[in-house]
Amino acid sequence: MQRKAAFFDVDGTLTTGRVWRGIMDYFGQRGERRLINALFWARHMPIYFAFKLKLVGQSAFRRPWAANLPTYFSGFTVEDAQAIWDYVVEEYLPPLLRPDALALIQRHKRAGDLVVLISAGPTPLQERIAAAVGADLAVGTEPEVVGGRYTGRSRGPVCMDEYKALLTRDKLNALGIEVDLSASHAYADSAGDVGLLEMAGHPVALHPDAHLRPIAEAHGWEIIE
Repeated sequence: MQRKAAFFDVDGTLTTGRVWRGIMDYFGQRGERRLINALFWARHMPIYFAFKLKLVGQSAFRRPWAANLPTYFSGFTVEDAQAIWDYVVEEYLPPLLRPDALALIQRHKRAGDLVVLISAGPTPLQERIAAAVGADLAVGTEPEVVGGRYTGRSRGPVCMDEYKALLTRDKLNALGIEVDLSASHAYADSAGDVGLLEMAGHPVALHPDAHLRPIAEAHGWEIIE
């Protein structure tokens, strides 16, 4: 029997800030991985400036950041990295959570809907967030694991743009969960989430940014400020 689902983007939709910064904050608070942090910023700041100068688009700017984020926890075992996810969720994340988005999650849970979080961040972190906010599943960018340790690389595509819908469908199929997409809701805040929004019969621009708003208005989608 098919279920209805509610798909939620995370950064900017469920939160007011970028969750991935919590990983950097974890190591910064401990004075660890300073060289990795310096190299990460040195590697990605040129892309950031190119984005600010409108020489590259948002996807070209954000994709390498998400793909290379696992360098921060390279060498960690899957078990040891749990402390990172716990810190982000328990200490860094609470001030960023949007009460209205949390209320929507609970509304869908009461209705018996499947609630899925979808983000470009590392899947284990998204799963930890999902557990904290009451979501059922999480879809993210898979960090590579070899011999029980994170290699610092990502495996497969970054969960952005068209891959948000594709990876979500893949996960539902792998778990044998049948969803009535036409009766489902999707919530997101940016133009990079259009594919995710179009996947559901009831797309909602939740706190849309300046790029998503005109798209939502043109399509007649619901907008929640």
